Amino acid sequence: MTPPTARTWARRGHTPVIRVRGRSQRRFSIAALACYKHGERSRLIYRPKRHADHKRGGRRSFTWTGYRDLLIAAHQQLGAPIGLVWDNLNVHKDRRLREFIDTHDWITCYSLPAHAPDLNPVEGISSLLRRSSQANAAFTDPDHLISTLRHGLRHIQYRDNLINGCLAETGLTLTTSLQQRQ
Repeated sequence: MTPPTARTWARRGHTPVIRVRGRSQRRFSIAALACYKHGERSRLIYRPKRHADHKRGGRRSFTWTGYRDLLIAAHQQLGAPIGLVWDNLNVHKDRRLREFIDTHDWITCYSLPAHAPDLNPVEGISSLLRRSSQANAAFTDPDHLISTLRHGLRHIQYRDNLINGCLAETGLTLTTSLQQRQ
């Protein structure tokens, strides 16, 4: 992974340089849910995944079962119905995942318009992660990268003001029909 760069400082005449030994062929994915409930602390539930076999034709992202398992874990952890706001990622539209959502009454799914990442609070979480824990870092190996990702996500997870800021940045509010039914 080529590290994201951010502003930094150095003594005058000494330009900071981060050397990277080439691009890794390993692949990591993170699925995350930014969870909001009126009157309660916001939560971030995430699952990082390392794709070891993507060079041999394996999948390079989460499968529908990975998202299903994340939704089940979120439901168990939150102990409440889930109003799911999803973008138009191809896995989110998978027939089997849609059947799973349709057969469980504790999930209500809303789809964002196409090409509207500015309405997705999880994009704000990704941006925070790239600008904080990943900025100006050269990872020594895949384990270093995944531990840095986990540390950065935990840092965001325990600061609900950051998660609330990601929702506020989208312009969306918590006044939905799902909340009014509870």
